[in-house]
Amino acid sequence: MKMDNRELKRYIPIADLIASTFGRNCEVVIHDLTVPQNSVVYAVNNHVTGRQVGQPFDHLIKQVLLSSQFENDYLAGYKIQTDEGKEIKSSTALIRDSNEKVIGALCVNYNLESMVHFKEFLDDFVGGAQEVKEEKADENTEPTENIVEIADDLIDRIVANSRTEGLKRKEKIKLIEFMDEKGIFLIKGSVDKVAEKLGISRVTVYSYLDEIKKMNEK
Repeated sequence: MKMDNRELKRYIPIADLIASTFGRNCEVVIHDLTVPQNSVVYAVNNHVTGRQVGQPFDHLIKQVLLSSQFENDYLAGYKIQTDEGKEIKSSTALIRDSNEKVIGALCVNYNLESMVHFKEFLDDFVGGAQEVKEEKADENTEPTENIVEIADDLIDRIVANSRTEGLKRKEKIKLIEFMDEKGIFLIKGSVDKVAEKLGISRVTVYSYLDEIKKMNEK
């Protein structure tokens, strides 16, 4: 997938610099949030999480934007887990264009596996070391106006990239499932926004969400 956004291209040397500085356990990913369904446009050391160019964003809303610690357009030091069970320490910063509109995100993912083993060795060697508790993102935090604006823009992009005219019911459900997986509906007012963009009622959106939930439970 070609990176067409000139403003995001400027961050490639920064991504390479960070990855080179911290070594092969450090992955850096650039997201183009103007194309949410295929937001990953650059990844270095992507063996850490397996992120591939052309994939969508995963943790942006649930663990970053809705975290009580998110401010000044970044969140540092939150933890995620890969499908293989690897523990990853991540940091994400939003990227804005010259008009202060969010267009992307720079994510740093560090594989803690070797560090965890080393910590276990030190704890065993020193003895009596207290375990540091992980602070989880608070998904119940009331989203700020800024976050609602970002979510609204993501909805616009997701729907616009799908050409809603003539979309069949099955295709609308697939779109809603994508947005649900990415945490869009955790943002206040998002159901009404999606209903308006897809030309359906909010009741229909909820019925689709119920249908998706039942399908996933099978």
